Amino acid sequence: MADPKGFLNHGREVARTRPVEERVKDWNEVYVPGSLLPIISKQASRCMDCGIPFCHNGCPLGNLIPEWNDYAYREDWRAAQERLHATNNFPEFTGRLCPAPCESACVLGINQPPVTIKNVEVSIIDKAWETGDVAPQIPERLSGKTVAVIGSGPAGLAAAQQLTRAGHTVAVYERADRVGGLLRYGIPEFKMEKRHINRRIEQMRAEGTRFRTGVEIGRDLKATDLKKRYDAVVIAAGATTARDLPVPGRELKGVYQAMEYLPLANKVQEGDYVTSPISAEGKHVVVIGGGDTGADCVGTAHRQGAASVTQLEIMPRPGEERNPVSQPWPTFPMLYKVTSAHEEGGERVYAVSTTHFEGDEDGNVQWLHMNEVEFVEGRPTPKPGTERKIPAQLVTLAMGFTGTDRENGLVDQFGLELDERGNIARDADFQTNVPGVFVAGDAGRGQSLIVWAIAEGRSAARGADRYLTGASDLSAPIRPTDRALAV
Repeated sequence: MADPKGFLNHGREVARTRPVEERVKDWNEVYVPGSLLPIISKQASRCMDCGIPFCHNGCPLGNLIPEWNDYAYREDWRAAQERLHATNNFPEFTGRLCPAPCESACVLGINQPPVTIKNVEVSIIDKAWETGDVAPQIPERLSGKTVAVIGSGPAGLAAAQQLTRAGHTVAVYERADRVGGLLRYGIPEFKMEKRHINRRIEQMRAEGTRFRTGVEIGRDLKATDLKKRYDAVVIAAGATTARDLPVPGRELKGVYQAMEYLPLANKVQEGDYVTSPISAEGKHVVVIGGGDTGADCVGTAHRQGAASVTQLEIMPRPGEERNPVSQPWPTFPMLYKVTSAHEEGGERVYAVSTTHFEGDEDGNVQWLHMNEVEFVEGRPTPKPGTERKIPAQLVTLAMGFTGTDRENGLVDQFGLELDERGNIARDADFQTNVPGVFVAGDAGRGQSLIVWAIAEGRSAARGADRYLTGASDLSAPIRPTDRALAV
């Protein structure tokens, strides 16, 4: 245990953010560089090393949280990163992007602010990179087996790294021009600078993983041909089919899916464009969808110089504190969150539904019409007399995703079966109905969190390893049927 009285002696402190007026002028991460390390030892000391650490239940990776909290408290950074990497391939990703269900399940959180698990995690891994303790883990011998991984998001990268370290020859196929999937083009630079991805890719290359960018399986290369080339295939193509909004005016220019808008802003940071082809500069921006992707659109619009930003959500505004009846500890509660993007300005409107868009004579969107809703038997119902319109010269749809891409032919060419939700079906080993073809991440689970994606990648890697060799020493933190802790 770090400090038996740590949680009594120290309150919760989190990473400091840079002033709004400074950070909206650039695309760097919003946090003050180096602000965590001076406080992180005290924050780690707040971990009580519970008899039953429920933070393990909140995290699907099975992270050894009390152990690396203890090492961080003692400033034994090498031991801390070893325990961190024992369960998580990419803690610098989760430490920046995960909503931290582990903190919601922290026992201290029953009657106090929980331990800053996420901040401790990112401090450990950043220190490890700084001191050179993150090194390639090259397999001692090769198995002679080959594996193709389709998709280079967190699930695909985790599966690829695990299988490479097991001695297999692994090639990752990515349809975009750079490796990283949604980590690369869906997550704005101000949430995670892409240098974190780049150095992991270099580590994986040094370990032996190969990357093939600009190749879409199903279009550029038939799935059947891929299957013939490799002994096993892991599909980690994500759930990239975006939920649409079929209302009048949807066809107007200026109405885009979030994943049409956000990647272009990231490509500017990569040097592909001087300015984004879809820019919010000087425009009244409306973001439809109240989740993290919507917040990413809000922060991006601020940095592009939007005249105004309004975020709409069909659900009522959540409470600011956990409801002990409907969302009891240790479940992950749906609470009102103020992200860094929301701190930067804009308006958030809850319990409203878009009825239609209105455009000008040139077919450009100009107005969004909406009404307030109330929920009757769980369904949103328009409230009479609440109709109104707001200016909207750029609209982004951030309403989630409905499943994996069916248009590129990957599913049909492999002959894959789908479950009742439209995800690729798999057995207990993450294997599909096609022998030797496995599925990990959102393609099999549906839209989920980055920690679940990495856990899926690790578990599917074990299934593929066992298929190839008859046995496996790789870890499998979850089963395909596991779900987040809920009421």
